[in-house]
Amino acid sequence: MASEALSGGTIAKPRGRIRVPDTLSRILKYVIYRSVALFATVVIGVYLTVLIANMGGYLDQIRISQIREGIGAAMSLDPANRALAPSELRQRIDEEVLIETQRLNLDQPFFLRSVNYLTDALTLNLGRAEHISSDSGSRQVRLILVERMPATLLLSATANLSLFFIAIFGALFLSRRYGSWLDRIVIALAPTSAIPAWFIGIFLILIFASVFHVLPFGGMVDAPPPPDLGGYILSLLKHMVLPVSALFLHSVFIAIFNWRTFFLIYSSEDYVEMAKAKGLTSRTIEQRYILRPTLPPIVTQFAFTLIYLWQGAIILETVFAWPGLGRMLYQAISIFDVPVIVGNVVLIAYLLVATVFLLDIIYALLDPRVKVGGERKA
Repeated sequence: MASEALSGGTIAKPRGRIRVPDTLSRILKYVIYRSVALFATVVIGVYLTVLIANMGGYLDQIRISQIREGIGAAMSLDPANRALAPSELRQRIDEEVLIETQRLNLDQPFFLRSVNYLTDALTLNLGRAEHISSDSGSRQVRLILVERMPATLLLSATANLSLFFIAIFGALFLSRRYGSWLDRIVIALAPTSAIPAWFIGIFLILIFASVFHVLPFGGMVDAPPPPDLGGYILSLLKHMVLPVSALFLHSVFIAIFNWRTFFLIYSSEDYVEMAKAKGLTSRTIEQRYILRPTLPPIVTQFAFTLIYLWQGAIILETVFAWPGLGRMLYQAISIFDVPVIVGNVVLIAYLLVATVFLLDIIYALLDPRVKVGGERKA
């Protein structure tokens, strides 16, 4: 036990030093296990999305209409077909459509077609969008998604990294001042995390954009964008303040409250009291005996926070007119652009799984007890 290690003349470092090969083997097994589990989750979620989007064969009708439109336009522009009667031209178009339909396996049973759709969705090979186009004018779904993804990653990464570091240092600070007036204020504000981030964003817009006119209502940069790089970055930062603040304020108080509780629990352990009696500095005690054992549960809770924030990104980006994946998904749903809807859901699922996977690896590095299957070493 850690208290026994502290009972000697000097304070012993926490036990559990693991040989490097054992650590690498454990982490590798854990990473493989989690990769398979998360990929299976993505496959199931995407397949359900394909089934829902193709309800009643709607997705098949879209693809067939695209084929007919493309073949009809090509044959109408062909000089060799201009002398044909309209009925004969329609017959040739129908023949070409039938050949193309068979080539794309659209004449197969629905189950086989759904598997093909699943493969295309997982590889983001979803063809052309029905209505939405990229800023460059392309209607390829993959290009539209790639164009919108950096804006979402920038907003999410800035808000989440700020939340993690400020919340963890704030929780550690309050754990040293348990019962203070600042501690009571944070406890009182913790229930405000039940308010959605987009709702907080509306109030921030009303206060700082509508009343005080110090920040923009929305968007990513000024219109037209500043010509120089420095002006562009300043405009981008100015437009990021409100959406990042909305995401941050939504979760910061409940995160500080919960993580402060973890710190208080570990601060009351016997080995911490023994370390204090032996004369270790507060900083050493916090880093070695409080912060390190609390990081695994903190990372776990932070993963759930990220999942919740990803779910709210659709409305938040719409409120702030932020040109990311969330706003594009809202637009695609509004006009029922099925290829964009499916591709957007797949890409958001990939980003969410990548986030959880990264946190799983961090968890395995922090906690040497983690084994494949969620077991723990005694």
